[in-house]
Amino acid sequence: MANEQEVKEYIAHWFQLGKKVIVGNGNHSFLPSPVLKGDRYSPEFEECWQSILSLEISDCYLEGTHETIAELLTPAWEMLPCSRCSMPVPIRSVGMPALFCPCNSLSNWPNTELPTPRGPVNSQDQLTVICDRLIDNIPCI
Repeated sequence: MANEQEVKEYIAHWFQLGKKVIVGNGNHSFLPSPVLKGDRYSPEFEECWQSILSLEISDCYLEGTHETIAELLTPAWEMLPCSRCSMPVPIRSVGMPALFCPCNSLSNWPNTELPTPRGPVNSQDQLTVICDRLIDNIPCI
């Protein structure tokens, strides 16, 4: 089952590739910029996410998909990596999978020469992990 945090991460990853969240019949859409700010999501993304949740989310969907945000928040769906591009995609827990990965409409994706979209990273925590690994690998004299 996809929880709210997983759906949020899914949307954040695709926002980084320029995919929008479409509301209703397409008269309104969301695409915040930037999505990340340091070790967390940007205020623009957080505001966008709250707007999506406060709307009638049964009418919101990621551009290039057919599943609504409301559907993704039900137990019928889980988030797994796309077999083509490794980006998160919704997969039905039971029954037929989604028809397409959102990467289907991106002619330049996957592109292994570009950094892949990611979630927020705490640089200090990452440096601590690197330091610990270096200290563990220093041979005793």
